[in-house]
Amino acid sequence: MTKDAYGLHAHLCSIFANPKRLEILDILRDNELTVTDILEKLKISKTNLSQHLSIMKDRGILRSRRVGQHIYYSIANKKVIQAYDLMRDVLKELMNEKISKLS
Repeated sequence: MTKDAYGLHAHLCSIFANPKRLEILDILRDNELTVTDILEKLKISKTNLSQHLSIMKDRGILRSRRVGQHIYYSIANKKVIQAYDLMRDVLKELMNEKISKLS
């Protein structure tokens, strides 16, 4: 892998470094939802949500489509959800190891 490729990899993976973006991924994992639907589930400001959606769309994580006045968002590549789930599994294993060491 080249240095540029490492940079691009890190840039893409930074999506996983924000709790709200992880929540957006989880909300959209099996659904295509409007901005309004996502707002109702996240309970954050529209401006904040717009920033997160924009970043995720720019990095190719999400895609959007407009129908009238509504914008629908969905996961652009289902492998992103596989990566999300894999990282969640690693986290669970690490937490279980820490708990077992304390016991």
